[in-house]
Amino acid sequence: MRYSFVHQLNTLFNTLAIAATGLIGSMTSVIAQQNVPICQPPRPGEYLLLVVSPTANSQKQLRSVLPSEIQATTCQYLTDTVTRIGGFKKMEDANRWARYVNNIVGLSAIITTTPTVAGITQAPRTQTQTISFNPQVLGDGYAVLVDYFNQPQLANSVQEVMGGNIGFASYGQRPYLLAAYTSNQREAYRTLEKLNQRGFFAVIVDGSKVMLLRSSVRL
Repeated sequence: MRYSFVHQLNTLFNTLAIAATGLIGSMTSVIAQQNVPICQPPRPGEYLLLVVSPTANSQKQLRSVLPSEIQATTCQYLTDTVTRIGGFKKMEDANRWARYVNNIVGLSAIITTTPTVAGITQAPRTQTQTISFNPQVLGDGYAVLVDYFNQPQLANSVQEVMGGNIGFASYGQRPYLLAAYTSNQREAYRTLEKLNQRGFFAVIVDGSKVMLLRSSVRL
């Protein structure tokens, strides 16, 4: 009888110890997530690749497919934990890496850059809804562009996500869909995140380097 009681007591202690270990591990994971630093902004002329990697496992998978010379850091971007990969001088290079990461480990990525503008707290400019062809530089602000990979039909899908008309623009001698144009940085980032979450390859670029070709696209 005494042996049975002692055996049950030992079993209970072991069970509690295992549960406590799991709880401590969970608390450590939560604390680690809370201590993730805010992502540093890109340098002038630099494109950042921010790979959404909320768990330690996803971060490990990502780092296993990256060359050792690439500097990758874990940080907080808006509400997401991401792996920050910088040093890209061309948007095309960042795009290629974004597709590579998505194909190999299935993680989505955000590409962003910082426009060299002043007065980014100004109110967003109102976009005209008139369909016209009058090429002009957008000017100071943040332009959210979508690479449509020579598939014009993607414009309809982007319009559905944005809930309204989108434009057609040129950047770096390449055509893009203009999803949004604003001087509000957080608004531009929210738009970028929404598009990337829906599977589009979207980027934020300096509006002063974007040529607006058509204010509205209609297929």
